[in-house]
Amino acid sequence: MRESASTFQVRPSVYFEEWDEPLFAGSRWVSELVEIAGGRDCFADYAQHSLGKDRIIADPAEVVRRAPQIILGSWCGKKFRPENVAARPGWEVIPAVRDGHLHEVKSPIILQPGPAALTDGLARIHDILLRWQPSATFPGVPT
Repeated sequence: MRESASTFQVRPSVYFEEWDEPLFAGSRWVSELVEIAGGRDCFADYAQHSLGKDRIIADPAEVVRRAPQIILGSWCGKKFRPENVAARPGWEVIPAVRDGHLHEVKSPIILQPGPAALTDGLARIHDILLRWQPSATFPGVPT
């Protein structure tokens, strides 16, 4: 994955949302997987905290200020709803929202450290980042 990611023209900024009410940034291992997959975790400073309560984003405008190019959601126990994220007040200016780059990474493959996160979770994130790349083209898939 690192080798493939090293060929990316751009390492997009990524906001990984682990929960929506309140907003939780991703954990340390998720942040590390985003980096391995070819992205830049725009909340890596939050990811350094092991406790979820320390990863709460108290002001949703902070996500707007950090302007992620991709938003990944994995709401443990419930389906990620990109339309709910896009409808948050002021979020329409976020590049990921404006350009429609909101994606779910199912919680069983990413939210627990272990084999699934290191294989399926990492592969899913890498695929999203690869398809985001400005020069990426895939037969039969609109760019």
